[in-house]
Amino acid sequence: MKHPDDDNELFNRLEAEMATDPAGEVVDLDKARSARTESADRAPDASPDSEPDRSADAKPSESADPGKGESDDSAPTLVDRPTPTQSGPGLIDRIRDSKRLDVLPAWVKSGPEFADAMRWLAGHVWHTIAFHAVRVPFLYVPKLIWRSPRGLANTLTRVGRWAVDAEGEPLRQAEARRENSELYLKLSRQRDRRVRLRMLLTILGALAALVMGLFLVYGAEPRTQVIAATLSVLTLGWLGAPADAPLATRAVIKTEVQKLTSDIVVKAMASIGIGQIASAVAKGQDGIKFVAPITREGPGWRADIDLPLGVTVADVADRRARLASGLRRPLGCVWPDADPNEHEGRLILWVGDRDLSKTGLVKWPLANARKHDIFKRIPFGIDPRGRAQSVPMIQHNILIGSLPGQGKTASVRVLACGAAMDPSVELWLHENKGTGDLDSLECVSHRFVSGIDDDSIKYAADSLKLLREEVMRRAAAIKKLPRDLCPDKRITRQIADKRSLKLWPLVGVFDECQNLFAHPKYGKQAGDDAEFIIKLGRALGVILVLATQRPDKDSLPTGISGNVSIRFALKVAGQVENDMILGTSAYKNGVRATSFRPEIDAGNGYLAGATALPVVVRTAYLDDHATHAIAQRAYALRKAEGTLSGHALGEDPEAVTGPSYDLLADVAAVVPPSEERVWNERIAARLAELRPEVYGGWKGENVTSALKPHGIKTRDVAGTTDDGTRTTRRGIVRADLTKTIAERDEKRGAA
Repeated sequence: MKHPDDDNELFNRLEAEMATDPAGEVVDLDKARSARTESADRAPDASPDSEPDRSADAKPSESADPGKGESDDSAPTLVDRPTPTQSGPGLIDRIRDSKRLDVLPAWVKSGPEFADAMRWLAGHVWHTIAFHAVRVPFLYVPKLIWRSPRGLANTLTRVGRWAVDAEGEPLRQAEARRENSELYLKLSRQRDRRVRLRMLLTILGALAALVMGLFLVYGAEPRTQVIAATLSVLTLGWLGAPADAPLATRAVIKTEVQKLTSDIVVKAMASIGIGQIASAVAKGQDGIKFVAPITREGPGWRADIDLPLGVTVADVADRRARLASGLRRPLGCVWPDADPNEHEGRLILWVGDRDLSKTGLVKWPLANARKHDIFKRIPFGIDPRGRAQSVPMIQHNILIGSLPGQGKTASVRVLACGAAMDPSVELWLHENKGTGDLDSLECVSHRFVSGIDDDSIKYAADSLKLLREEVMRRAAAIKKLPRDLCPDKRITRQIADKRSLKLWPLVGVFDECQNLFAHPKYGKQAGDDAEFIIKLGRALGVILVLATQRPDKDSLPTGISGNVSIRFALKVAGQVENDMILGTSAYKNGVRATSFRPEIDAGNGYLAGATALPVVVRTAYLDDHATHAIAQRAYALRKAEGTLSGHALGEDPEAVTGPSYDLLADVAAVVPPSEERVWNERIAARLAELRPEVYGGWKGENVTSALKPHGIKTRDVAGTTDDGTRTTRRGIVRADLTKTIAERDEKRGAA
């Protein structure tokens, strides 16, 4: 047990030390005491005679001069002393910061969701009417006729029992057995009065029915007789229906789906293996908190949940299969998502009525449209809640990846068809699988190839080289545009419609691009060109759509996968492939395309970059027939507006799109043999004078980028500026230029 004098001795020592240090020092008493205890344990036991005088040390501050104020200035500051805290926000602040629930459900305020709900309701009503209308003459009427004799017998029996008051017989017999004569006689007299009245009414009714029957048989018109007989038979048939055999069958069999409740959610969350949740629930505490009532949202239930401290949405998404087991729902029905407007522990749990994979084929909204504007988002599919999802293409590049047979090419086809429906778009299609999945769009393509042979791979590599040169041309052209036409230095709809500027959107599709980038001869340069286009072509209207079934560093260079802005991952094999497509740490954050089931979830994937957070999307499906119909409409549009070009017109695409100048020859022309080394900025200025329509606006960095594909590297070159200053800048050696030209000419001669 700690001796009381220990504190006094410690306090005196601290006071002495602070006296030598006027600035003072903040001391943690707990640490000081523990250190004091440890030193005491190591030291030999002190004798009782050495114990300090308690009376002298009890109040060390009393001997100090009050006028100097040493007791206030030199006293240690206790960091573990509790300090008063301010109260929380007031009532008005809490009300102001609270979240207001929507007055109307989300599906009512959403035009597409409301229209979809009305279409479903109209379809449901029409199906029910048609279902029963078909069965009335062939099933329901024969049933009624067959049951009419039984209905007649049931009717006569009920009338007879009513006339003789048979329903009161059990009560009268019960009183007789009890030998309660007084009550029995009272019930008997009541029964006699009832029977006399009911028998009279029965006889009168029978006479009226007899008269009516004789009239219908002998005095009524045939039409009346038919109507009366039909109504009588149908009514008797209705009355003759057994209780366990109803007349009509159900037009729609309702699938019973268990309502999502807070108890079900808590039990399921406690079973997924997260310790913070399980322990809190086991102790009867609030393991999870429902911040809003569980409500219907689309074809399912939505629960907004605050997870325990330290638990993130990614932790729950990592255990999605366990959560589905706890909820007793198929895996494709359970979708945990984050709320982009809240903290990392806010979970939006949506549980659908049916598996997303059983939704069937999703119809593309533009399948029957005449035209589309690529500057607007292209419809892409639906999310698990049935909401439409779309993809922007302008100022974006798109990467799609999956295992074979999971719907990758179908996704590419949707985007290509969306681009084709804008007649101003120039399509460059490269299908390096050789199966002809994009052949229907050949009629509207400026460049087109389908094949996996070396010539097809070379064709695709040449396209990337041409696109790189096109990016540089567009950069120079946009720089010259007036500020009022192009204030943001990027392609707009207004600029694209001015055909004279040649700045219309250009979409390059490379399906199975791994066969291109992994090619031993053309792959490296193609990867460099693609990376250059992705980095600079975004604002210039040059868009790349890349699709691969082998996302690794060899078949998909990291410079490409790291710079695309929109990513779509269907089923992939593992974490590395997942992060190659969806971005670094996507797997760690719970965005896992590995969770999709092969074949069962074909067409389902994670779409990242098109929305605030990655979302699961089931892509729309276009078969070859639908793609061909869209391509024919796109062809007619281009023909009417005069935008067909290149391969679509049967022209040599190299002659049409390729440069009408020789860059290396032009550089050699502006760099005389007397200049062994020259700065790139001077080469750019001379090229602009030589061909202003081609090189206008070029700078030194444009020369560097243009010469890089030819293998000419820039280096530091010493020189003199126009004002006579000696300095070093980036340039080339003319010997490297002439060597490259000689090697190229030699290869051409050999070919």
